[in-house]
Amino acid sequence: MRKIVAGFFLSLDGVMESPEKWHFPYFNEEMGQAVAAQAAGADAMLLGRATYQEFAGYWPTAGDDPMAAQMNETPKYVVSSTLKTLEWQNSTLISGNVVEEITRLKQGPGRDISITGSATLVRSLLREGLLDELRLLVHPIVVGSGRRLFPEGGEQTPLKLVESQTFGTGVVHLVYHPA
Repeated sequence: MRKIVAGFFLSLDGVMESPEKWHFPYFNEEMGQAVAAQAAGADAMLLGRATYQEFAGYWPTAGDDPMAAQMNETPKYVVSSTLKTLEWQNSTLISGNVVEEITRLKQGPGRDISITGSATLVRSLLREGLLDELRLLVHPIVVGSGRRLFPEGGEQTPLKLVESQTFGTGVVHLVYHPA
C-alpha cells in the first residue's frame, strides 16, 4: 500500500508560512538530502486547493528552473470542494468523498504520495487516519507571527517519533507516524 508523506519547513514557534523569508540561511547539503529523499520516494503529489493554485501559477512557466520538469510531469491529485477544473498538466481533482477517494489512491500501485504545503489538508488527513508520515524540518528561529501548521484550538493527536537527526545548521529533522 502507498504511503502519504507530508513534509514541512517549520520555525521553532511552529510557523510554516513564507519560509522564503527565514529558511535559506539554514539550508545545507544535509537538508537537501532529506528533501530529495522525500521527493525520490514519491511518484505523485497530493495538494490542497490553495497550494495547487500557487504551484500551478508558477511551475508551468518556470522554464529553466531545474525542478520544473519534475513538478510538471508528476501526477498531482488536488483536493478541493470549490475548483471545478484543473489546468495544470497531470492534475486530477478529488472533490467527492475525499476519504474514500484518497483511500482508493493509497491502495493503487506506485510509490509514496508526497504533500508539500497544504496544511489544512494535512490536518484533515491526520484526523481521518490517512496520513502515514509527517516530516518536519524545524529551524532554530522564532519567526513570531504567521500561519502555523497546527494552530491553537486543534484536536489533540498523538504521534510517534520514528526518526530524528540534527543538521550542522541546528535544523532538526523529525519524522513522525500516527501513534
